[in-house]
Amino acid sequence: MMVRHFLSLMDLSSKELHHLIDRAIELKAVRERGEQFQPLIGKTLGMIFDKSSTRTRVSFEAGMNRLGGNAIFLSPRDTQLGRGEPIEDTARVVSRMVDAIMIRTFKEETLHSFAENSRVPVINGLTDLYHPCQLLADMLTYIEHRGSIAGKTVTWIGDGNNMCHSYINAAIQFDFKLHIACPEDYDPDPKVLERGVKQTTIIRDPMRAAKDSDLIVTDVWASMGQEEEQTAREAAFADYQVNRALMQQAKSDALFMHCLPAHRGEEVSADVLDSEQSVVWDEAENRLHAQNALLEFLLME
Repeated sequence: MMVRHFLSLMDLSSKELHHLIDRAIELKAVRERGEQFQPLIGKTLGMIFDKSSTRTRVSFEAGMNRLGGNAIFLSPRDTQLGRGEPIEDTARVVSRMVDAIMIRTFKEETLHSFAENSRVPVINGLTDLYHPCQLLADMLTYIEHRGSIAGKTVTWIGDGNNMCHSYINAAIQFDFKLHIACPEDYDPDPKVLERGVKQTTIIRDPMRAAKDSDLIVTDVWASMGQEEEQTAREAAFADYQVNRALMQQAKSDALFMHCLPAHRGEEVSADVLDSEQSVVWDEAENRLHAQNALLEFLLME
């Protein structure tokens, strides 16, 4: 039987992604009713972290526990990866011992090499190119609050990074228009942008990009591994803060999202992050429910 991986949103069909969102809503309701649902008893998720994380680790570990399974946390300090073992060899060994693997790493090539040598489903917990699990949570959050996102306008403010790339894929799969407001030299990857050319428009002026938007999204200006660029990025993105003035350009019922952690006073003002339009805490919680639906989908097929 062919192993299904989740390395980007493009690994599933639009129909399958919508099914995941519907299922996540159901699983969230089960949890809120205090009911137990444990289809993954006896299943183990291996979690490999090259990049540290709060939300990714807690949501996957708590999620497996909630579904009756177990999760094993592995960092480079805990494995032979930290001593130079080829990623392919680690994949061959670990995938014989667990039922699924989540990997959070830097290079996309590392993720794909791991998946190509794995006997079990591999989930992308984040790479420098994509962050698909976060987009499952974001789509779930929007649909919970506003209904279908199809035909809506989403505006991305800031760096053309892994989150921006995942929003491009989401625009294709969930059928919405995406405005990307980023300074020159910080555009998304051209290959990713080309795939979403019908859904995506780059608009340099963030105020114009936000006009009549249904959802405003941003991320930190300097991602993990870019700390040495902080000063240069602060200068480049100075006009790209999501603040009250920018939110007023969007529709009156527009939502604000951020994958967190957020830097109040940099990419987003405190009065926006903590406002009634902000759904970042629901968005963070929904990592748990969206990933539970994903784990069920991959492990129960």
